Amino acid sequence: MSTATEKACAEITRLGAGSVTFDEAQRTKASSDWSRMSPILAEKVPAGRYVADAVVRPATTADVATVLRVAYEHDVPVTPRGAGTGNYGQATPFEGGILLDLRALTDVRIGADTVTAGAGARLSAIDKELRAAGRDIWMYPSTKTSTIGGFVGGGSAGTGSIEHLTTSDGYVVSATVAPMDGSGELFTVSGADLVPFIHTYGVTGVLVEVEVRTDPARDWTAVYAAFDSYAGLAAGLRAMGGLDPLPRLVSGDEPALVPTLPASVDLDPRSYSLRVIAVSSTLEQVRDAVAGAGGAMVAELDDYVETDRLSGMSYNHPVYFLQRGHPDQTWFHMETAGEVILDDPDAVRAVYEGPVHLHLELFARGPGAMVVAEYRSEQEMLAGIGKMEAIGMGVHSPHQWYVDRNVALAIETARRTDPKGLLNPGKLTTSPPVDSRVNIGVAR
Repeated sequence: MSTATEKACAEITRLGAGSVTFDEAQRTKASSDWSRMSPILAEKVPAGRYVADAVVRPATTADVATVLRVAYEHDVPVTPRGAGTGNYGQATPFEGGILLDLRALTDVRIGADTVTAGAGARLSAIDKELRAAGRDIWMYPSTKTSTIGGFVGGGSAGTGSIEHLTTSDGYVVSATVAPMDGSGELFTVSGADLVPFIHTYGVTGVLVEVEVRTDPARDWTAVYAAFDSYAGLAAGLRAMGGLDPLPRLVSGDEPALVPTLPASVDLDPRSYSLRVIAVSSTLEQVRDAVAGAGGAMVAELDDYVETDRLSGMSYNHPVYFLQRGHPDQTWFHMETAGEVILDDPDAVRAVYEGPVHLHLELFARGPGAMVVAEYRSEQEMLAGIGKMEAIGMGVHSPHQWYVDRNVALAIETARRTDPKGLLNPGKLTTSPPVDSRVNIGVAR
């Protein structure tokens, strides 16, 4: 441990700005996330390779500002962390220093059409309070136990994105930020000024409080349907985009991914599974769309908890379930989008040596997919990006930890908010050594 970190932590303790621990087990746990889902990141950032020198847990937003001021004065790097549910190593403390655990910032205040929450408040807790108040949060990630600060700072899309797009598309109304400039102060941003603080992993400032949009609460139903062909599944998924009002989530899986899904109903492992979180008043539309695509309804579940279960089987989660169910095999996935996914799935599968499986999602701008294949080498995996783009697909690689949106603006902002480059070092560069493109339709 560096002498600078010890001195900084002693000062933080003296000021009462947060609890400090040097316990090795706690430091190791707090320094890791779910990047082990990626075989590349499992090799590059395994648990225990990069460990913070100390974990500091502030109790208030003012404490965060104080911790950053002290760390700045001692030239100690600081890496912010929420619930640790990220998958890309964004919260890996590459240069040690302080791991800033924000989970104690859990205040929730409900407004007329927004909710303001501390960065450490979990989306599940925020949603529970909103539902009791007759409101729905616009969007939440597939891992609903993620924190709001982690979702805005490191996430992008999730349940609700069909209607409300991504975290960069009006979801965030305002944010309170702690800069690493020695000031010990906080500032609030809104409108266009939010851009360099969304999905930039805390390199431009630590989000301590976030205000996001809400809607009047609706009744939601978890729907399961089944198809006997990929063409039927594709047609059913497309048809769900025509529901009025729009569904909150539409996910689909090929038979190979179905047996490991933790569904609450029996799913035929030979069938193609379609799952929808639909506004309850649209159920007749859903039934007609499923029948029109040649499918069959499997279940309609009105319990709100069941919609959370469907959310937990969306985006990259079916990949994790496949990995967990087949520990003898090494699987990876690429995040993709484009009509070719539904129109010519064989062209998509041909990108990688088989077997290749497709998990489908409906996005606001069209279909998306987690392209799942057996891992052989990083070179082969990355070579697939160009092949997918050549057939009209947008691609994002989840196998790297670099800031991949608004990079120039983030660098410009960080010159002011983090002049020493102490915030989450190793994540912000104009020339990442791996492919970090993101062109799957998100705001950039």
